[in-house]
Formats: sequence, C-alpha cells, structure tokens
Amino acid sequence: MNNLYINPVESLWPELIKRPSIDRSALFPLMEKIIEAVQTEGDQALKQFTEKFDGVEIEQLQVSQKEIESAEKLTDESLKTAIKIAANNIEKFHLAQSIDYAKIETSPGVFCWNKSTPIEKVGLYIPGGTAPLFSTVLMLGIPAKIANCSEIVLCTPPDKTGKIHPAILYAAKQVGIEKIFKVGGAQAIAAMAFGTESVPRVYKIFGPGNQYVTALKQLVQLNGISIDMPAGPSELLVYADESADPDFVAADLLSQAEHGIDSQVILLVNNENLVEEIASSIDRQLEELPRKSIAQKALENSRSIVFEDNNQAVAFINTYAPEHLILASKDCKHTADKIKNAGSVFLGNYSPESAGDYASGTNHTLPTNGFAKMYSGVSLSSFMKTITFQELTKEGLAGLSKTIETMAAAEQLSAHENAVKIRREKIEKGN
Repeated sequence: MNNLYINPVESLWPELIKRPSIDRSALFPLMEKIIEAVQTEGDQALKQFTEKFDGVEIEQLQVSQKEIESAEKLTDESLKTAIKIAANNIEKFHLAQSIDYAKIETSPGVFCWNKSTPIEKVGLYIPGGTAPLFSTVLMLGIPAKIANCSEIVLCTPPDKTGKIHPAILYAAKQVGIEKIFKVGGAQAIAAMAFGTESVPRVYKIFGPGNQYVTALKQLVQLNGISIDMPAGPSELLVYADESADPDFVAADLLSQAEHGIDSQVILLVNNENLVEEIASSIDRQLEELPRKSIAQKALENSRSIVFEDNNQAVAFINTYAPEHLILASKDCKHTADKIKNAGSVFLGNYSPESAGDYASGTNHTLPTNGFAKMYSGVSLSSFMKTITFQELTKEGLAGLSKTIETMAAAEQLSAHENAVKIRREKIEKGN
C-alpha cells in the first residue's frame, strides 16, 4: 500500500477512484467472436475454448449424477457442516425478502395490485479459476430456489483433470441444482445466453467474474438476455479511525486482495499514523499467505488515503461506491446513515467482510467498478419479476374517463381516447 494521499482535493478524486482495467477496445471484438463461435458451433466451440483457456479436454459437458454423488463423499465433514450453517442463514435472510402486495383502490372503483412471479429460466455462473467459489452457489442458488425458478442452469470451469471441485457440486446438491456444466469464462455466459446442444438457454444470467465474463454479460444484454449486474473484479474500501484494530484492518484488506491480481482495496483513515501501523501488519500477514503473489499484485492497484474531515471521507466513499465497505470507526452507525453508494456495508471491528462472503446471510454477489451508484446486490427480487394488474368497475371507469380522454387528446392519440370514450358513452346510456 505505497500509494498514499493526504487530504486529496476533489479534482484528484476521479483519478483515485479508477479501478484496474484492460484495454476494452480489443476486449469487445474478442467477446463477439466467442459469441459467434458458440452460436454457430455449439458444444464443439465450448470444448475448444475449454481446451484453450482451461487446458483440459472435456468429453461430456454436463456433470453426471454419479459425479455429484461422489462429490459428497470427497467433501470434508467439517466443510459440509459449514455449508449447511451458511445455507441456513442465507435462506433465512432471503426468505424475509418475500413481499405480499396489497390491492389498492386508487380511485372509487379503480383497483390496482402487483404480483411477483419467478423468472422461469436462470443461469448461474460460478467462478473457479484461481479459487473454487462454492459459496457463490449458495448465494445464487438459494434465492433462485426460493423464487421457484423452474429451470436453474449452473456453469463453472473444470480443473486440469476435467473435474469440478467437490465443494461446488456438494453445495449445488444442497441447493437442489442438477443441471451443472463444465464450462467456464466468457464462453459459459455465451452458452447460457444462446444455448447449445447441451446447455439450455436462459432468460437471465447471474454471477461474478473477471473482466471478460463481465464484458460478455454486457454484450448479451443487446440480444435480449437480462443480467444481474456488471459484477467484475472484487473490491473493498475500509474506513478506519483510532478505534480500529490495525491487525483486523490489514486482514480485511488482504482478504479482498487475494481474490485476484485485478482486485482493488482502498484504505481510508483519519490520521497518517494509522496508515503506517496497518501497512506494517499487512507486511507481516502477507508473508504467511499461500496466495501471497496474487495479493501483492492486487495491492499495487490499491491506495491509502487520509481524510482528517469525516464529511470529506464520506463524500469520497459515496463517490467511489465500493462493492464492500467496512466502517471500522467508533461512530460507524452514524457514518453508515450517510452512505448512499455501496454494495454491502460492514459495521464495527467485529464485522469482517468475510462474514458476508460466506455465512452471515447477506448476498455476496454485488456491483463493482462504481456500479453501486445505480445497481443493488443480488436479492430474492433479482430472480423475480413483477406484473401489475388493474380492474375497473363501470363506476370506476366513468369516474376516470374525463381525465384519460383529456390526456389522450392532448397527446393526439385518438384511438386511446376512443377506447375510453366508447365505453363511457355506453355507460351513460345505461348499457
């Protein structure tokens, strides 16, 4: 964390909030070629891309029932228990998001109401490149099941032996997902968006991924496929003051940095001395990490910023709009009330971001790259759509008819006006 800024003026903020990225001018044409190949060659294209990008030849794309059953035996009992506890908390949190809509009488005789219905076919992308993210199976699969989506398709990359990590398959079995495919990266998104001989086409695609996955998700939107959000490389901002434990903060920063070399962490503090203490702890803890080289590379994309004024700090947080935000400060609840842009917020010294990643119950599929300014994280509603209904009695239409006819006439839409007028005249005649 060598990049230190002291009370930076707002004119510098656009530079400070930049995330690491690759040249997008070359990225989208490459993604379009992947889409074209998957559309024209189907399964064969997926197998070729898997061999090229994952270094393994795949005969059968769909995971067999035998492989799923074997995964349960290969998963450690303590991990099984942990997955079940996490799944229970995630289920509780998402079940609580169910909404019962009331029928409203907006005017006498005019009734309106909503009904939520599941998105029938959804695709879940589970990253598995540098780490098998079985926790994402729970985060996406559980709300999909609660929403009663009729078809759930899961794609995840195989390892060098052509297998899926047992914990991913075990988590999928716990959730009740059976259509699992050994397909990773951008080609998995294309497969779920357009369908192949093996992989069913879906209506909406969920799941985090690298910039290639994110770019492909954005492209398929142009073809009528919905996505959860632009969820790219992971990021964390920690806001700490003298009440924070430097070792805790260092651990939190490293926990996010180890995700990938394109991850980013931001340390925001109210005094420069705290930066030095946290940096020292980072150096000590870094030496013990198996993913040290990844974390080190991610730290090069990271910054330490000192804001002596709390209001300036909060303004910067809202400008950055972090995917994850930890408020390790004595007035964290007061500061939390001022947060407008963030994917998920963690309050106090004993609320590590890792809790949200795994087992507290909240969803860890969150908007990155500043998209928290306009996107929410995944929730139960992400897997549902709302249909509106209305029913007007004769009296209800008669009461609104003048309003509707006047507005339609003003917009010069005579057929709209007539659709009400013809009814009103019959009502007035007693028909």
